[in-house]
Amino acid sequence: MIQPSEEESSDSRTPSPDLLAHSFHDSDGDSNGPPASPNHGSAKVGAVGLSNPHLSSGRRKMLDLVNKLHNTGVQVDIDLPQIAVIGSQSAGKSSLIESISGITLPRAAGTCTRVPTECRLMRADGPWQCVVSLQFITDSNNAPLGQARNELFGPTIRDKSEVEVRIRRAQRALLNPNKPVKSFLNGDEDDGDTDALSFSKNYVSLQISGPDVADLSFVDLPGLIASVGGTRGNNNDIGLVKGLVTSYIAKPSCIILLTVTCETDFENQGAYSIVKEYDPDGKRTIGVLTKPDRIPIGEEQSWLAYIRNEKQPLDNNWFCVKQPSSNDLKKRPTWEQARQMEADFFAGTAPWNELDALYSKYLRTSNLLERLSDVLSALISKRLPQIQDELEKAIYSTEMAIAALPKPPSDDPRGEITQLIHVFTNKLAQEVKGTPIRTGLLQRIAPAQNEFRRSIRLTAPNFMPFAMNGSPYQELEPVEFLVNEEESFDASEFTRASEPVYLDEVMERANEARTRELPGSFPFVVQAGYVEEIVAQWRVPAMKLLHVVFSVVSDYVKEIVSSHFENIGQGLLLQKVRCTIQAHLKQCLERAESKLEWLLSIETWPFSMNTHYFLDYRSKFLAYYRGCRQQSQHGSVLESLAKTDESFSSQNVALSEVLSGLAKLGIHNIDANDLSKLLPSDVMEPALMIMADVRAYFQVAYKRFTDNVPLAIDFELLQGIHRDVLRHIHVGLGINGPQGRRVCQELVQESSRIADKRTDLQKKLERLEAANDKLLRLGM
Repeated sequence: MIQPSEEESSDSRTPSPDLLAHSFHDSDGDSNGPPASPNHGSAKVGAVGLSNPHLSSGRRKMLDLVNKLHNTGVQVDIDLPQIAVIGSQSAGKSSLIESISGITLPRAAGTCTRVPTECRLMRADGPWQCVVSLQFITDSNNAPLGQARNELFGPTIRDKSEVEVRIRRAQRALLNPNKPVKSFLNGDEDDGDTDALSFSKNYVSLQISGPDVADLSFVDLPGLIASVGGTRGNNNDIGLVKGLVTSYIAKPSCIILLTVTCETDFENQGAYSIVKEYDPDGKRTIGVLTKPDRIPIGEEQSWLAYIRNEKQPLDNNWFCVKQPSSNDLKKRPTWEQARQMEADFFAGTAPWNELDALYSKYLRTSNLLERLSDVLSALISKRLPQIQDELEKAIYSTEMAIAALPKPPSDDPRGEITQLIHVFTNKLAQEVKGTPIRTGLLQRIAPAQNEFRRSIRLTAPNFMPFAMNGSPYQELEPVEFLVNEEESFDASEFTRASEPVYLDEVMERANEARTRELPGSFPFVVQAGYVEEIVAQWRVPAMKLLHVVFSVVSDYVKEIVSSHFENIGQGLLLQKVRCTIQAHLKQCLERAESKLEWLLSIETWPFSMNTHYFLDYRSKFLAYYRGCRQQSQHGSVLESLAKTDESFSSQNVALSEVLSGLAKLGIHNIDANDLSKLLPSDVMEPALMIMADVRAYFQVAYKRFTDNVPLAIDFELLQGIHRDVLRHIHVGLGINGPQGRRVCQELVQESSRIADKRTDLQKKLERLEAANDKLLRLGM
């Protein structure tokens, strides 16, 4: 992960070099070292540092800031600027890194780089030194840690010859996470044991400083492999290495340093195809051609096309470097000698020395370093303000995610459960009492209660006060005196709801019921029989209402139970409370059913102490039925008597003569309407009385029943669910028994899924807050 020094930016949120200079030391005690000396630059072949001394100090501070962010492990969550060095095996990647860092990396058979190796290079006026540490960003199960852990691996190295062995030991320590780190630092370098891991995401960190060191930081990733061989590899290694590499280069803020060897056809090297997948436009890739001395004769121009950016063009171009050959290494050249050898190669070897000046700047390691530093500096300057925003948003969203999780288990599980039950029962009591909201419990059952009342009202007897044989007046007039008290009902709907009962049928039934009654009298069993038939129809609507209310209450209580207990423990508490409440609710249902059976049974025989209303209704219904009957029998006569106009029709003349005759007999103050009383008596009058009795009693009884049934259901079912619920829950859970504490601990024991999620989120929050704290201290 190459992190750059700062370049000046027009973004007002990017800290200035002066600000960074005043606030660079933080609680970690780290320092980016003194500023570059005026003589520091690439003009001197032996110097690795940057050529522009005016920018190096600010860049160094910016680089150190990003390094500190990496120390927190926040790169798992936030896309931090970095340089990743990738390439296929034997592409010269290790030699390139050695030329940049000035150290020697481990070299052995097979895959040399088996864990990422981070190099943090920083120029300092003091003597050269290297600090090796192990950077843990994942645990032994490859899960991200909260705060990244940085563990020093041995004392500071002041002799470059010791670095290679230390790195090799550090790599083995990371590949064997279950063994003590000190055993690899102090024991035999190779104990003969097979490493536990083929590769690791944790990495070795090298902090190198000195007067001839570049201000640069990068991560060396394992080389991409095409096949597995030797004793340390397995068939999964290819995928593991590719996955590790792509986890870096897939991030938009990763600068990809792609190494390609000139001794193998470009098309046969798989690294570029992977880079092309994640950086198709080549905007953040810098290509490096290695081993130019091994190009087959006659193929030089093919490789020069990359330097001219004619093949596979990249925004930051292709570079070419020349590292010491195997024969050169036998002479053990110094770093300065190696760089001079590189300069001599490009200056004295065709066709490299024939390149135009425009392209010669893409040769040599020093030029590559300059470009890397420039690109990384610009990226950090651009990204720091964005990182601040991203951190703040990520912290907020993570805090919200943690808050949305169930509370962690309490140290007092019995007290916690008791409190939960108390809150639940209070909520249940409130709902049973009634809440003024549309979705409340009582509001949910109101439609069923209205439907029940309507169903009972539809069982009213459909008496027809005329004979079944057919009459021109068989359509009953509306019952006007019921309109005000039953305005929500449609009279025609009642007429259609039940079969009509005609007057002659009632009379026939009354005559059949006679036993020892006097002439003209009829037994009460006739009325009672009609009432019994009507009440028999009430069972279905009553039981339907009960079970609809039970279903609504059951679902509603399940919702309340879930909202109070679903996030506690692993669901055992929720399950037990739900089963306990359901059993209690079924007992309430049984009691309510028994109560309805009782109400139905007492309605089978007519009885009412409500004398006033019954007699009033009977009088009104008798008059109504008589009127309908008279209309059917004497409709034309009644219509004639009702006329009051002054016309000289024959009917009016006859009417006048009748009234005049009555006056002569001494009967005065008689009008036309009174003449209807002179009509002959109705032989069906007893049947009309029976119809009026039954219909009046229904009006009294159905109102009583439509009140009593909902009241019984409310008392036994709705109020019953809350009544004694506390005792039922305590008994059902068994929390008051001798094993109460153990039971409570089991009930609140958190599921591993929730616990793991909380742990992951807390670790993430630690990383984010640690990174944000670094930025705030530096004035971001």
